[in-house]
Amino acid sequence: MLMNIQNTAPRPKSPHPILNLGFRIFFVGSAVFAILAMLLWLAILQGFAPFKGTFNPFYWHAHEMIFGYALAVIAGFLLTAVKTWTSQPMPYGWHLGAIFGAWAVSRLLWLGLHATPSVTMLSVAFLFDLLFWGMTAYSVIKAVWVARQKRQIGIVAKLTLLMLANIAFYTGVFLDSTTTQQIALYGALYLVIGVVFTIARRVLPFFIVKGISVDNNGKPNGLNIEQKNSVLLDRMNLVGFFGFIVFDLFVKSPMLASAFALVCVIANICRLKNWYHPAIWQKPLLWSLIIAFGGMTASLAFFVVLPFVDTSVNVHSLGLHGLALFGVGLMTVAMMARVSLGHTGRNIHQPPKTVSAMFILMIISALCRVVMPMFGGDYMTWVLISQVAWVLSFGLFCVSYVGILAKPRTDGLFG
Repeated sequence: MLMNIQNTAPRPKSPHPILNLGFRIFFVGSAVFAILAMLLWLAILQGFAPFKGTFNPFYWHAHEMIFGYALAVIAGFLLTAVKTWTSQPMPYGWHLGAIFGAWAVSRLLWLGLHATPSVTMLSVAFLFDLLFWGMTAYSVIKAVWVARQKRQIGIVAKLTLLMLANIAFYTGVFLDSTTTQQIALYGALYLVIGVVFTIARRVLPFFIVKGISVDNNGKPNGLNIEQKNSVLLDRMNLVGFFGFIVFDLFVKSPMLASAFALVCVIANICRLKNWYHPAIWQKPLLWSLIIAFGGMTASLAFFVVLPFVDTSVNVHSLGLHGLALFGVGLMTVAMMARVSLGHTGRNIHQPPKTVSAMFILMIISALCRVVMPMFGGDYMTWVLISQVAWVLSFGLFCVSYVGILAKPRTDGLFG
């Protein structure tokens, strides 16, 4: 009787497969935007497109990398993963289109703000940013509430704080307060990294087991492995990262921020040791995630040594960009490459042949922006190479995955 009732339930419908589930439209949109925003930032730095906005151009760039690109990827992931976590329906069809549309309108306005210092444009962008993240957060919180999953409270808290950080940034722009803008941007980046730490802790052990215990055809290969998370390491990372944020961002105590960052580094080195298996190097969708997590951990080490190094090197900026390029750039493109296959019914063990090049380009982008400037050479040349590598990496993603994300699932299911 119950099976008959379930079978007669109406099948979800959307006007196009790309609107079937959040990861599809947001992964495509975020990748295209990552290319456009970085090309424009390259043109601004090279003097081809002078910045005419009324606020710091570096803050313009940071806002769009965090609240534009990173939040789109997080929205796509959560609007997909929360359905699995809670067994509750998530937005699809025109509802999903409205959420994406709000994000897209704000991004177009922000791209135009570099040349048009308009309070009206900024105000409209603010409104659509609130609509985008408000609808995203509501969809996630509603599903968590209905499922009564208290363990998701951390994700809910981070979504709320990201909304407040964006409001704070806009407020800082309207009031011409660079201090408020800086705190909002740094705080938002740390929150995004916190979300990445949380998601990585949940999915990396699962992905590793799923990836290396079978061959490329999905058949068991005899490797019997088990991945476990440690409650102690989870708490160390949480306390260490929270303390680092407080003392780096609000109290401004480099020594205490260094101590808490060290706790976080130790916790995540131990996590990597627990997760590591030599077979990951045979799977680009695995080694990319491990390198991304390792890069995030190494970037936190910049803050550990910050109080003890020559102030002529902007170690704080290098640490921030390391977190951004490994924790946002490489981690997200690697996660999107894997999720896009699994959630469209494709073989995760046979990704497009371009994925290794895609990940290597993002690693080059990170190394040229964070590591190479410490060894000399022209700083702006390293930045330019980093930008070009970023654009090429996302260009390969679009070439390889837009077709996959715009087509129905291979198994005929909706999603």
